[in-house]
Amino acid sequence: MKISVQSMGLTPHAPLEEHIEKKLNKLENYYDKIVECKVYLKVENKSDKENKTAEIILAVPGDDIVVKKTTASFEESLDQCAEVAKKLLIKKKELA
Repeated sequence: MKISVQSMGLTPHAPLEEHIEKKLNKLENYYDKIVECKVYLKVENKSDKENKTAEIILAVPGDDIVVKKTTASFEESLDQCAEVAKKLLIKKKELA
């Protein structure tokens, strides 16, 4: 699976990129037909601490899976996105 990361207004550091790779590569265990995965990282212009948004778009046959979460850290946002994506992939596999 090809993983591409785009970040708006920031440069992801190496530990964050490793975290992304590790989390998203696990998704292939649940559904092996993932073509590619796009990750968008963005800092929202809000005054509260929960302003780190991660969006994952999984290109799979049929409809793409899109998950978006905003929390206090990119790692937490990615973890939540990966968890939701995992459930959606399992559901897609069961329906196939």
